[in-house]
Amino acid sequence: MDAQGRGRDEGIDPADQWVLNPDTGDYELRLTPSTGLTPTPSVPSAGSSSSGSTASARSGASASRGGAAPASRRREAPGATPSSDERASVPGQRGGRRGGRGDATPERGPGGRAGGRGAPATGRRGARSTRSRKSGKKKALVWTGGVLAFLLVGTATAGYLVYQHFNGNITAVSSDGAGTGGFSKDRPINVLVIGTDKRTGDGNEGYGDKESVGHADTTILFHVSKDRTNATALSVPRDLIATVPDCPTKQDDGSTKTIPGTEGDRFNTSLGQSDRTPSCTMRTITELTGLEVDHFMVADFNAVKTLTTAVDGVDVCLAKDINDKKSHLNLAKGEHTLQGEEALSFLRTRYSVGFGSDLSRIELQQQFLSSLLRKLKSNDTLTSPTKMWTLAEAATKALTVDDKIADINELRKLGMELASVDPKNITFTTVPVLDNPDDKATVVLDRSKAPQVFSMMREDVSFTEVAAQKKAAAKEKEAAKLKGAKAAPADVRVDVYNGGAPAGSAQNALDWLQNSQGVLKSTNKSNAPENVKKTQLVYAPNQADQARSLAAMMGLSASALKPTTTDVGEMDPMVLTLGPDFVEAGTPLSAPQKAPDEIQRVEGDKQVCAQ
Repeated sequence: MDAQGRGRDEGIDPADQWVLNPDTGDYELRLTPSTGLTPTPSVPSAGSSSSGSTASARSGASASRGGAAPASRRREAPGATPSSDERASVPGQRGGRRGGRGDATPERGPGGRAGGRGAPATGRRGARSTRSRKSGKKKALVWTGGVLAFLLVGTATAGYLVYQHFNGNITAVSSDGAGTGGFSKDRPINVLVIGTDKRTGDGNEGYGDKESVGHADTTILFHVSKDRTNATALSVPRDLIATVPDCPTKQDDGSTKTIPGTEGDRFNTSLGQSDRTPSCTMRTITELTGLEVDHFMVADFNAVKTLTTAVDGVDVCLAKDINDKKSHLNLAKGEHTLQGEEALSFLRTRYSVGFGSDLSRIELQQQFLSSLLRKLKSNDTLTSPTKMWTLAEAATKALTVDDKIADINELRKLGMELASVDPKNITFTTVPVLDNPDDKATVVLDRSKAPQVFSMMREDVSFTEVAAQKKAAAKEKEAAKLKGAKAAPADVRVDVYNGGAPAGSAQNALDWLQNSQGVLKSTNKSNAPENVKKTQLVYAPNQADQARSLAAMMGLSASALKPTTTDVGEMDPMVLTLGPDFVEAGTPLSAPQKAPDEIQRVEGDKQVCAQ
């Protein structure tokens, strides 16, 4: 690098040498040339190989030994700061010298560009139309916005990052075959974000329990819809009584050890306890919600400190004074901007807000994260190469990710998938729970509301009215399968299979159908040939009336009905395969189109003051 490699810093921030190219959506390196040197060519984006980056750098070094820089590549003097429009619309042309050392501050034409004496009045910026500038800026916001939306759940990367440098920052842990094996563009995305209570790092021992192995203290399942129009961030209480399944876990010597599961234990023991890894928390989430997880990210106390400092603090609002001796937070009523140690204290506060429970702390965390989201999506962050660089440096060092995204380019692709999610269509909510009658220190699932929340996420139903309205027409067309005549229960013929539901589900459904609904022509066929992702009913065209009748009884959604193309015999049964979404007979399986009343939620685009 010219300014660094030759020992001539010249007061230039390296991050300011990255400039957005609106034609590609990538940031490119524009190094400040020394006297008589041409600028170094652009470094490839994160998608390029490391060898390509090295070759490009060598080529640039060789070329830079040539003559003077062309006029089209000249830049402003060090210290000059172009406007956000310039950065978004004009690639290159930043912070360079026009000529010898005696001419450090070049003359500017009427367009404000650096140039030679008597430069034409119409520069490159002046030649661009207003529409072009706006288009360039829009590309910058959309492209970078996808990355920054993903920062909400714990990472940062973009095309302008130096591939080898940031790739070397990433710490990865095996996913142990849990989850889907990786996200794809043609389906929803589920990312599990885990905040551990491990007290590693300077100053963290003072928060108590310094010997903690690092449990799943704060857990958020971030679900992004298939069409990328909306997202739901579901917090899972650490003290929720849950089933932790058996967890095959890769050991340091390369072998695999299965850590036995437990029934009726706290959710947070899915990590750390008995040497469980984040992949075990992934399995526990699927066991709980029926949602398969694509990726996980783990953050410790230091991650909170570094990430909040990288964005120059997160704005919060307090409806009252808070002085919490446990978390060391002491703030007066009103608005504050928190970063570092103070931000960590805010996120750990619970005794001075709400009812003083972990659920109250979750609400506080959601308010904080929604504010962080707005900060990341703001122009103040999006148009600052320095902030982007600092943020990426902090995130890639602070987080541990699964081995499927242990690469800058994979993280970049994942961030791009989230580019279109508008904060107004992001909802933070919590798994609906009730006090545990057997142990007041823990909570249990609210069986009347939790299945509805899980079902909405599985069916991609938005929790926000804005996004829901856009999907109304498509849902109405799908629902047509449920409209029409219904057969009498006595005329419904169905074979019931277990295709991934809890053990005994097929018999449970059969008993309910025969004894409560009068569907006597039903049979338990035990395990299905292969599991399904969710409950489905396969039927022939001449069985449509039977399908509608069974769907109404069981609360099957229109998407669960799978018609074939040819008719069958009068005595042939339909095939009902129960999936992981099946809880018990009589519990509707279709996702409601509206979230249950009285569930806790925070909208991504609204500020809420902590009570």
